[in-house]
Amino acid sequence: MRHARTLFMTVIAALLAGCGDNDPMGPARTAEEFDWTGAVAQGERIEINNISGDVRASFTSGSEVVVHAIRTGRKSDPASVTIEVVRHAEGVTICAVYPDVPGREPNECLPGLQGNMSTRDNDVNVEFTLSIPAGVEFVGRVMSGNVEADGLQSDAFVTTISGNVTVTTAGIAEATAVSGNINVTIGRADPGRPLAFRATSGNVTVRVPSNTNAEVLASTASGKVVSDFRLEGTPTTKYGRLGSGGPNLWLSTFSGDVTLRQGPAAQP
Repeated sequence: MRHARTLFMTVIAALLAGCGDNDPMGPARTAEEFDWTGAVAQGERIEINNISGDVRASFTSGSEVVVHAIRTGRKSDPASVTIEVVRHAEGVTICAVYPDVPGREPNECLPGLQGNMSTRDNDVNVEFTLSIPAGVEFVGRVMSGNVEADGLQSDAFVTTISGNVTVTTAGIAEATAVSGNINVTIGRADPGRPLAFRATSGNVTVRVPSNTNAEVLASTASGKVVSDFRLEGTPTTKYGRLGSGGPNLWLSTFSGDVTLRQGPAAQP
């Protein structure tokens, strides 16, 4: 009887130990971490190219860019994904490089859209966290994941295929989300170049200084356009001049609402 009771308690303890993880895929494998710190000059850019996982950037008063990445996987080994750093004339590009896919071009970390990024049957998730000094441009590209930039003192250009974009910067910004919402606040009244904020399925909300100079075109196929500025047009397409006019400011989505908000005036 005592032996049976001991066996019973052993089985119960084992079952309770497994109750903490209800994920049928099982617990995540041990995380692999990556850290990089380096000088990137003002006017240059720090660029993150990722396949799966969020990218979060924030301002630092320090003089160097700080990057931290965590790789986790359930079926796949986190170490199967490498983090590569490429220095070039325009700054630094950092990529999460997944194993090559048979029959496709090898994956390669290169600046801009020059490289190749693909994966198959690999569930490793890579989350990047960055601290960026003033004047260093931020470029973030993710296939599946959110891109966030908070309180930057520099320009930001971000893209995600599946995820949301949230950006607040004292500079200018551009954002694209195929499936996800865009919420961006820019702080420069004279953009100096055309800016586009485009989603396919999701809402687009952009806040600009009240003294912005630009030509606005805002449109949606399924939704409505709302603006704090006086614009002409229809409920789904509006256009007009802000201030004395200037470069084009495009806001568009196919399925969702478009909202143009008026923020505080930018300082000269």
